[in-house]
Amino acid sequence: MGPEEFREAAHRLVDWVADYREAVASLPVRSKVGPGDVSGLLPKEAPERPEALSALIEDLDRVIVPGLTHAQHPRNFAWFPSNASLASVLGDIVAAGIGALGISWQSAPALTELEQVVCDWARKLCGLSEAWHGTIADGASTACLVALLAARERALGGTPGSQREGGLQASPVPLSVYTSQEAHSSVEKAVLLAGFGAANLRFVPVELPSRGMDVGALQAMMDEDVSAGLRPAAVVATAGTTATTAFDPLAGICAIARRHGAWVHVDAAMAGSALLLEGKRELFSGIEDASSISWNPHKWLGSVLETSLFYVKEPEALVSVMATDPSYLRSSRDGAVVQYRDWGLPLGRRFRALRLWALLRLEGAEAIRGRLQRDLVNAERLAAVVEAAPGWRLVAPLTIQTLCVVHEPAGLGGEELDAHTLAWCEAVNWGGGAHLTPARLDGRWMVRVSIGSETTEWADVEALWALMREAAAAVETGS
Repeated sequence: MGPEEFREAAHRLVDWVADYREAVASLPVRSKVGPGDVSGLLPKEAPERPEALSALIEDLDRVIVPGLTHAQHPRNFAWFPSNASLASVLGDIVAAGIGALGISWQSAPALTELEQVVCDWARKLCGLSEAWHGTIADGASTACLVALLAARERALGGTPGSQREGGLQASPVPLSVYTSQEAHSSVEKAVLLAGFGAANLRFVPVELPSRGMDVGALQAMMDEDVSAGLRPAAVVATAGTTATTAFDPLAGICAIARRHGAWVHVDAAMAGSALLLEGKRELFSGIEDASSISWNPHKWLGSVLETSLFYVKEPEALVSVMATDPSYLRSSRDGAVVQYRDWGLPLGRRFRALRLWALLRLEGAEAIRGRLQRDLVNAERLAAVVEAAPGWRLVAPLTIQTLCVVHEPAGLGGEELDAHTLAWCEAVNWGGGAHLTPARLDGRWMVRVSIGSETTEWADVEALWALMREAAAAVETGS
């Protein structure tokens, strides 16, 4: 495909994307396809000869769109906001079109330096100090793994257990990692992949009603491990847990970790966007004392997916773990520039900064803050409505934009109440008018309402509330 053919095809596809975004509110939010339905509509073999663009577009409409749950739908309240602002989409088009090879500064100087600039823009918008240095990862899960690898090396540096020597197999002392019992599952995965072992991961209890990590319990667990001959290597604190958006007390956690020389990584994957709002920064009190931070502009903020900011105070801690020096990547600029390949896992990197750069330039921080504030107001309004409705209750404090809701008919409890909760949630989802996700909390099921889709307005929240009441009443009466 040459440039002119591309120009014509791209115009048609951009029109298709614009039409999709205009029509998405009219589609069922959640896909109703079953396993194998999508693949069953596609050829078993790749085409030998070029096909017309019209055939591809036809299959987008016939096969792909019906096989999607529409994250950009204004009545998608499931999981977490996964906004892909069209301004950011434009940046992603440019990134793919340029096709830069991000293996070193020399291979794409603008890729590296725009990433530095954009990370610094975001740092300032979040009110973080100049002590932080940023890069863009594909997700908070990867950032957590990289942080734990750096923590492992810090704990074992100068011993036979250093990765440059015998590694964990030669470690003179077992290492332990600590996180809240409500932390994201990616923390446990990162602990396993970093080689700490499941037996050395400590799940710290939470305090009620805040559901933040119990600092006293953390201190006791660390002290017990030290007495047992273990070395505390890292604490993964959460700023906005997945189930309830609870915030761990970062100041207390960092103070305890500091006494043991442990790394503190703050996972703020979804809630990190709230740092743009000065009125919500108190939730992150103590974050400046951490060792690393990650948060995802590809969630609530609006950047296209795989745009996760990862900040550290000591980039050399990453370089000491990640750096390699193959001869074919050496240049006369080494030592004078940042080589992001030495800050994380991949060698080849996409031009991810263009997505966030385009979003911030074409939308502006003021408008983004206004949208985030709108979502907070809508969440507070819904919380007041839920609390005032007979039989309905919030089961966790509202911290930012996610509500945790149950409907409790008289005389219903235990497993019967769980079945009722799952049934009315599924009824809402199957109807196609909105999408919610349930989660377990203290051994019981509840339903999360995550408000934050880019196009969600109060009318959409009101419509969701009507669907929730209708579904719960129908399940309760068996109608």
